[in-house]
Amino acid sequence: MPAVSYLQAVHDALQEEMRRDGRVFIMGEDVGFNMLGATGGFLEEFGAERVRNTPITEAGFTGAAAGAAMVGMRPVVDLMLSSFMYVAMDQIVSIISKSTYLYGGQASLPLTIRASMFYGGSNAAQHSDRPLALFMASPGLKIVAPSTPYDAKGLLKAAIREDDPVICFEDGTLWTSTGEVPDGDYVVPLGQADVKREGSQVTVVAISGAVQAALAAADRLAGEGVSVEVIDPRSLVPMDYATILASVEKTGRLVVADPSHRTCSPAAEIAATVAGDGFWSLQAPIVRVTVPDTHIPFSPPLEQQLYPSADRIAEAVRETLK
Repeated sequence: MPAVSYLQAVHDALQEEMRRDGRVFIMGEDVGFNMLGATGGFLEEFGAERVRNTPITEAGFTGAAAGAAMVGMRPVVDLMLSSFMYVAMDQIVSIISKSTYLYGGQASLPLTIRASMFYGGSNAAQHSDRPLALFMASPGLKIVAPSTPYDAKGLLKAAIREDDPVICFEDGTLWTSTGEVPDGDYVVPLGQADVKREGSQVTVVAISGAVQAALAAADRLAGEGVSVEVIDPRSLVPMDYATILASVEKTGRLVVADPSHRTCSPAAEIAATVAGDGFWSLQAPIVRVTVPDTHIPFSPPLEQQLYPSADRIAEAVRETLK
């Protein structure tokens, strides 16, 4: 399998799905100009009807996509930065997440939202958000957060084919990372976790950009004689709790690494579920490695200390073994 970048995998997924299904179209700010690198050549290949540059009106074009989805199209909304989702909040939460329920199943919204989390690059408080939990708490939305090029492509293709609305949170810190991706068509099913590394003593569930840090920590701990299993949920809604609980039953210990803020985070939800449904498997308290409940500073040295790192994850694993 050829090695491609995370961003190239996103590009390829979009291109393949637009070629496969004429109902798929993209809309967003400067998508026709390939501003962030995922839509290169699309305007020339698919035309302005299917590659729609929009004004800076996130609420407007997100609402327009909702209407298009209700009448049979399969729009992909490029919201660029995940913090721009707040401008479209009413459309996402009041319309997109609820319409199938409100209309008693008479309406479906096969709509995909791409939202990039650009943290870790001195984008300061306004543009460094990782709002995974905010949308996990809105019933009716499916949420994915891939950590590898393979998963980024497979999950985005699955999202576009899904008949319910899906938000694809892309981790901007991973865009230049590379990995093997098959040439042929494939999808990664929503709701299916992946065991990135098998182990026997401690389970580390890592989300999005924290996966690579968890794998680095596992390598380091292996040198200390500690066997760590690393699980990437990939899909946050629905969440594959069966795989997580089976791992905790085997290891007896759980660390959750998550680039979100600590309070009400995906890590908090995973920890609560394992504490409730897998309590008798635990041999030590669950440890969360998250971002403190503070806004992200512009200062690079200050910012980098906030996120899950191999050092912080390794220390959390050691804590569970005391």
